[in-house]
Amino acid sequence: MKILFLADEESKMYWEYFKKEDFKGIDIIVSCGDLNPSYLSFLTTMVGVPLLYVHGNHDDKYNVKPPEGCICIEDEIYEYEGVRFLGLGGSNRYKPGENQYTQKQMTKRVKKLRWKLKRKNGFDVLVTHSPAKGLHDGEDVCHTGFDVFNRLIEQYKPRYFVHGHVHMSYGRQFVRLDKVGETTVINAYEKYIVEI
Repeated sequence: MKILFLADEESKMYWEYFKKEDFKGIDIIVSCGDLNPSYLSFLTTMVGVPLLYVHGNHDDKYNVKPPEGCICIEDEIYEYEGVRFLGLGGSNRYKPGENQYTQKQMTKRVKKLRWKLKRKNGFDVLVTHSPAKGLHDGEDVCHTGFDVFNRLIEQYKPRYFVHGHVHMSYGRQFVRLDKVGETTVINAYEKYIVEI
């Protein structure tokens, strides 16, 4: 299965200069948040494959205009062709607003998933907006990752942990790819393709 991950910035190649052949072999598209809902609707319509998404910290607009034809996987384990995607959007709380959580609130969200995790026997891909604490995160409050994501990786050993939120264009030396035990960690900023 070939998966196109997206996050944080619309790719001009996909948006302004769309060519269907650029998506040859893509089986599913997954958004890690902070993307224009029209962009996501456009891609799922033009490419003709399912598009899954979680909310970024700037996605309050999805309440008014959600991405049409796309599937929200917030707090869900969505299975597609045998691959289980667990979705947990949002960022660390740095101001009042939706899609922002304290460490305690995110931990509570994960605890509520315990029966789904048990029933599905875990998950293969952890899809989040924010990174894990100490793994691809920043030092400022807004870009600090969540501790509970580390625990999910440690307990369930998914094949992939894919996040957004930490832009590769920030000018810092952010790592795009990493490995934690058996889990490959990917910052999906703009676009990244994985073949499972």
